[in-house]
Amino acid sequence: MPGNRNVSFVLWLLCGAAVCGQGTVNQPQIGYLYPAGGQQGTTLQITAGGQFLRDASEVYISGQGVHARVIRHTRGIGNLSADQRKEIQRLLREAQEKRMEELFGKSPTAAEPAENKPVPKETGAPEPSEKQSPPASKEVKLPDHPLLMDLDKKSLRELAHIRNVLFFPRDKQQLNRQIGELVLIEITIDPDAEPGDRELRIRTPVGLTNPLLFQVDLLPEAWELEPNDQEAYPDLPLAAKAGRQLHLPKEKPLELPVLLNGQILPGDIDRFRFRAKKDQPLVIDARARSLIPYLADTVPGWFQATLTLYNAEGKEVAFTDDYRFNPDPVLFYKIPEDGEYELAVCDSIYRGREDFVYRISVGELPFITQLFPLGGKAGAKISASIDGWNLPEKQVSLDTQPGETGIRQTMLYKDKRRSNRVYYAVDTLPECTETESNDTSKEAPKISLPMIVNGRIEQPGDVDVFRFEGSGGDKIAAEVSARCLNSPLDSLLRLTDAAGTILEWNDDFVLKESFLYKDNTGLITHHADSRLTAVLPKKGTYYVYLSDSEHHGGPAYAYRLRLSAPRPDFSLRVVPSGLFIRNGGIIPI
Repeated sequence: MPGNRNVSFVLWLLCGAAVCGQGTVNQPQIGYLYPAGGQQGTTLQITAGGQFLRDASEVYISGQGVHARVIRHTRGIGNLSADQRKEIQRLLREAQEKRMEELFGKSPTAAEPAENKPVPKETGAPEPSEKQSPPASKEVKLPDHPLLMDLDKKSLRELAHIRNVLFFPRDKQQLNRQIGELVLIEITIDPDAEPGDRELRIRTPVGLTNPLLFQVDLLPEAWELEPNDQEAYPDLPLAAKAGRQLHLPKEKPLELPVLLNGQILPGDIDRFRFRAKKDQPLVIDARARSLIPYLADTVPGWFQATLTLYNAEGKEVAFTDDYRFNPDPVLFYKIPEDGEYELAVCDSIYRGREDFVYRISVGELPFITQLFPLGGKAGAKISASIDGWNLPEKQVSLDTQPGETGIRQTMLYKDKRRSNRVYYAVDTLPECTETESNDTSKEAPKISLPMIVNGRIEQPGDVDVFRFEGSGGDKIAAEVSARCLNSPLDSLLRLTDAAGTILEWNDDFVLKESFLYKDNTGLITHHADSRLTAVLPKKGTYYVYLSDSEHHGGPAYAYRLRLSAPRPDFSLRVVPSGLFIRNGGIIPI
């Protein structure tokens, strides 16, 4: 009908206009938070870098016990005028002289005798230029940037960092509009705030930003102070005056446990010194990609952190750049003798930018490396065995209270230190535990459907086989939950008939969502869990073979295998996580 066609055409035009209008909205975005967390019972100032954040007014943080307020909005530092450069150099010089006077008792002058002995020094203080720039003759407006706030109160190392960033071409980097605006935020964490991950958003006149991760932790925290990337903290001169070298004393090594916060800039290697004791089982747990899962203009598309540990002589004693399939590295090391050790942090290919943010826990921390079983039936009393480092016990009780089924999480606490999170699943189907040996069809135990089997690929090359009876036309589903529960297993499933003919097989099933990445489900680069469905051709005996696709195995290679008829399921989510709709507008989601 012509009338209906006209109405449809008008609606199509309106929707098209709404979609086009949606594309012109400057949607506020957060690219990074630094630091990306804080300790219980503290108040700290963080920086949110992003774009379209002007007139930011409020900060929303999920959960209870964490409060935040906007301090100010500012922009990054662009090209400096000649007057601005002179004025900044003058302010840096005055602040440096003030710090040196506080440190040495008086500011060094050219009148000092040449025979004065050198004094110890600290890394990274700026060297005054030989030709002193005269004070600016007129008032110069400096960029409104955190680097230039309260210069007269900054330490010598902070002054050196500012000088490096602003005046050394080797430290310059390509400007990125996506993180070119800054919002300074004050955050107060209650002493009883629940530790763990929170989502932080900023409210602007246009709308809310995307959520970004902010963590509440128990450990005392430390922040990198640039420059801190010199090899093994060599003695660098602070200044040369009247024929002598002035040096700053080394900073004291950190005491463990501690949580380190930092940012990796281009070519940067951050170094931290700490004391450790003989036989201390050290766990160094880095969080980088887990803070910001995706960086759109980098390859790989995330900050790939590496950890290197050195002893007091500067010899490398341990290195790692991942943890199993996780790009965020975890380093385990038993200290051979008392002394000072140095941790070096960098990107695997020496990239860097303000959004290369990390948080690293260092100490004798509990860390769970394996859990079995990986879940249980709702309402059942389940005590799972665990193994790992610095664990106060060898078992953990799983909360299987009836309610929402699916993936849950738990952790252990030891002396006010918490372990890493471990994941397990809760379902309503009957469950059983695999027993060896079941490596061939002759040894395969009979499974009554429906059933969830908890098992492990105990060693490299191991294959677990299960048999069941079926009738022609029956629909069967076999689904593995392993990688989604942080098991290193990369499963491979095969369904055969009694003659050994393969009816269906599957290596990787693409998950439409993942609990581990939440809103960033499209960022998973390897879907390692298997799932297959089939219609049985006739009545008889059938076999399901489960193995690791790369022929790996071990006690940590646990799985949950569901064998049942296909069951309906769905999930509801909104992409993108923030919608910007003008009054009366229409947009697709």
